Amino acid sequence: MDKYIEENGIETKQGAYEILKYLKDNNYKIALATATRLELAEKYLKQTWLYDFFDEIVCATMVDKGKPEPDIYLKASELLGLKPNECIAVEDSPNGLKSAYSAGCVTVMVPDLDKPDENTKQLTYRVLDNLTQIKNILENKI
Repeated sequence: MDKYIEENGIETKQGAYEILKYLKDNNYKIALATATRLELAEKYLKQTWLYDFFDEIVCATMVDKGKPEPDIYLKASELLGLKPNECIAVEDSPNGLKSAYSAGCVTVMVPDLDKPDENTKQLTYRVLDNLTQIKNILENKI
């Protein structure tokens, strides 16, 4: 993975910069809940110019149990000073959705390669085609 990233860089999900800028410009609190260890997450975020958008970064090593358990989302919401049901968790994987759903977050899926199956869809508030559509949820357009 390191060699690939060294040769090709890190590809960000389409719309990542735009939605993070929108959230920051509109005073939303933003956390990253990731299974990646902190040093690596920070490195990747800095390489993609996304690091400064996040108020908090919570990694699996900071909680007792990682995804699909709810611990990481409970910790992220706590650090943001919010209740889990006041948070929208954006995920691309079934394990991440299970984690956020179990924590009590509003779950949104923006799939990468695999489309959600019926079980996964039951855990989501919405399945979106891209990150910029999150703005429509926040503005009550969908």
